[in-house]
Amino acid sequence: MIRTVKDQLGDVVTVPVFPSRIVSLVPSQTELLHDLGLGERVVGITKFCVHPKEWFKAKTRIGGTKQVNIEAIKALSPDLIIGNKEENTKDDIEALREIAPVWMSDIETLGDALRMIIEVGDLTLTQDKANNIAQSIRSAFDSFQSSIKDKSVLYLIWKNPYMGAAEGTFIHDLLTNELGFKNVLSPQSRYPICDLNDLKERPDYIFLSSEPYPFKKEELDELTQHFPSSKVLLVDGEYFSWYGSRLLGTAEYFASLQALL
Repeated sequence: MIRTVKDQLGDVVTVPVFPSRIVSLVPSQTELLHDLGLGERVVGITKFCVHPKEWFKAKTRIGGTKQVNIEAIKALSPDLIIGNKEENTKDDIEALREIAPVWMSDIETLGDALRMIIEVGDLTLTQDKANNIAQSIRSAFDSFQSSIKDKSVLYLIWKNPYMGAAEGTFIHDLLTNELGFKNVLSPQSRYPICDLNDLKERPDYIFLSSEPYPFKKEELDELTQHFPSSKVLLVDGEYFSWYGSRLLGTAEYFASLQALL
C-alpha cells in the first residue's frame, strides 16, 4: 500500500505506508531514525553518520552527503530515501528519485527541526516516539534561560579559507533566537568566506566548531592572539547543527556553555 505526503520542500511524494528499506543521507536524521527505534528498517547511511556507533559499524555506507554512491543505493533496493536540501546535492536527489521515493527536509529554524521530527515519525509509523522527542526538545528549550544580552558572536565552521555561519542557517537561528547573540556576519547569508581583518565589528565571542572543520587548540590560540578583546571557545558543533534527536541535549549543552561565557 502507498500514500501521498508532502515533504518540507512542498514536493508531493508517494511513499509506502510501511517503509521497510530506508536510506538516510543525513547524519542528524540517521540518529533520529535510530532513536525512533527503526533498527533493521534502515539499510543505508552515509560515511558521516557516526551516531549511533553500532549503526556506523554495521550499516551499509553509501558515500558522503554530497558525494552519494547512486549505484550502492540502488543495490539496496530502498523503498524510502530521506535527504536534506542543504546537505545533499540537487543532481544526486534527482538521480535518486529514479530509484525510490525521496523525502526532503529543509531546516533553518528550531521550529523546522521539530516539524521534521514529527513528519519523519509519521512517515515511518513511529508517531508516538517522534511526538515525545519533539515535545521533550521543546520543553527543554522553553526551560532554558539565556543570560546573554547585547553580546556578539562569530561562529566559524571552516579554515583555509575561514567560513562562518550567517543568516538563513540553523546555526544562526540557535545563536540568535535561542542563545540571544548578535551574529556579526549578519546580514550575510548561509556560509560566507570571512576575511578576519575586514570584520566591521570585533565579536565579543568567537566559537570554533568541532565540525565540519575540526578546530583545535592551535586555532584557538591563533585567533586569541588575532582578537585579544574576544573570548574564543571550542564548541561542540553537533549541538549547534544537528537537527534531529541530538537536540534532546542541546539546551543542557547551551546552559553549560553559557556558564563559561
